[in-house]
Amino acid sequence: MGMKRFPYAHAAHPQWRMAVALALAQLRALMALPAYAAAPSLGLLYITDHYADQAQDILGCLSAELPEVTDWVGTVGVGIAANNVEYFDAPALAVMLCDLSPSQYRVFSGVAPLSASTSVGGFVAHTALLHADAETPDLADLIVEVAERTTSGHVFGGLAGSRSASVQFAASSAGHLRGQGAASGVFLGGLSGVAFGPDVDIVSRVTQGAQPVDRERVITAVDGNLVLELDGEPALDVLLRELGLSLEHPQAAIEKLRSTLVGLTDPQRLPTDKPRHRHAHGQFGAEVTVRHLIGLDPGRRGIALAAYPQPGARLAFCARHVNAARADLVRVCSEIREELAPEAVGLDMGTGTGTGLALPDAPPLPSRHIVGAVYVSCSGRGGLHFGAPSAELQTVRRALGDVPLVGFFANGEIAHQQLYGYTGVLTVFTAPAGITVSGGR
Repeated sequence: MGMKRFPYAHAAHPQWRMAVALALAQLRALMALPAYAAAPSLGLLYITDHYADQAQDILGCLSAELPEVTDWVGTVGVGIAANNVEYFDAPALAVMLCDLSPSQYRVFSGVAPLSASTSVGGFVAHTALLHADAETPDLADLIVEVAERTTSGHVFGGLAGSRSASVQFAASSAGHLRGQGAASGVFLGGLSGVAFGPDVDIVSRVTQGAQPVDRERVITAVDGNLVLELDGEPALDVLLRELGLSLEHPQAAIEKLRSTLVGLTDPQRLPTDKPRHRHAHGQFGAEVTVRHLIGLDPGRRGIALAAYPQPGARLAFCARHVNAARADLVRVCSEIREELAPEAVGLDMGTGTGTGLALPDAPPLPSRHIVGAVYVSCSGRGGLHFGAPSAELQTVRRALGDVPLVGFFANGEIAHQQLYGYTGVLTVFTAPAGITVSGGR
């Protein structure tokens, strides 16, 4: 029997017990429907930082009320997401129960790391959902290390975002957690998550929220985080010229520079198939990481970045732009739909223009359907960056369809083997479309 739709729920309430009760009522209502999983074993749990101090109580209550769910992963965000809605600066939680057999995944954490050996219990990690604390030493290296323990080399997820405790959830019933004592399932610091085996069908995409405002250049001289030359020319001169700024009018320059970011590309991560058509639609690909411009050095004619790029890396100045962010989000949703419906010829859905997406209720004949989705977006993108509260999640809903979805607004996003900023990472779980959904599980 194939996977069924993942029951999910979301609720906001000043009292965590009420929010949990509301979520449980929604979950049980869906679990009673034939199309949804009746006895899922893996739970994803995202809470806003209003509930960070009650994380242990919330996990304990959900575990007690849903004994069939033996494993839990998740974290905290300044905001959380669900299908068509986001909660910012409100006490809220979102839960999704994944219809996967325990042999298809492994929960890992600091006390039970993901094994580098595929022989442990016969489980082979193909990809993984990661949650991490931004303060973790050598975090970028740790992400690469986890990615390299998967057969795909790709992981997805984000960094906890919180104005109080940066909690993570990682609770497992699996026997390989021997010796950890009475672990609570709630962790502070480090990295945790769940690895998925090769039988779990996942499609993941990164959407960038920034649009290049200038062509890409090669960094030809750099000192730490200070870029000194671009294509052999002083970097500050290039910046001022391309943005039409003068340091003789510092106030105007500062306003413009506040909204200016840089897109960096490590030359080793360039796509080899089409190197000459980069940013063809004025959009960045997943190989680009967007970083802040943090200062100017008029003496050395350099620009300081919130990054340490290598000589030879490519740099493009860019701006955060609501229309660019929305168009790119529609593009990745349409790419995912196209991947699920390869026989749906005649709809040009890869153009990024959104054509072919106006009728989500009349989808093509997909070979697979979405049973659940996880969306991790940057806390700097949420809410008004898309023009209105929940506009970002409404865009996903219109473009992807009405699917079970949960997620959170992160302090940094994880995709492939990289840490990103100002991005959204959308991951969907799929099942063959021919699966019948009548009757019990």
